[in-house]
Amino acid sequence: MPIRCEVVSQDRIVFQGDVDIVNLPGLDGDMGILPNHSPVLTLLRYGVISIKTKTDEQFFTVAGGVAEVQPDQVTILADAAENVDEIDIQRAESARKRAEEALAKTPQTATDEYLAIQAAMRRSNLRLDAARRFKSQKRTH
Repeated sequence: MPIRCEVVSQDRIVFQGDVDIVNLPGLDGDMGILPNHSPVLTLLRYGVISIKTKTDEQFFTVAGGVAEVQPDQVTILADAAENVDEIDIQRAESARKRAEEALAKTPQTATDEYLAIQAAMRRSNLRLDAARRFKSQKRTH
């Protein structure tokens, strides 16, 4: 019996379907969610979500958010999320370079601007690492 999974970012539904297992990057560590899991509400850290069925495995980057787990459904409300196979590596490298340049020019204080640049750098690094590690490695069982 599968579990329903939805990954939603601020602007779109990134994934929706019935799956066998969902692995989440929770704040307190990675979590494996199977059908009939106990209800849980957890915050997500920057990381990679893996979603497996009997025949397929897909990977998604997530830049924070929250996951609600019910026995028959996992709902992930992400601050930002995307399928690793959709990541444009050149665009991600350009974004990282822009963030590096902006960090070098911005005073290292806890201003909103500096924190936003740091978040952009973390997201760029996550996207690049995930693309190099998982892109086109979609596993079929």
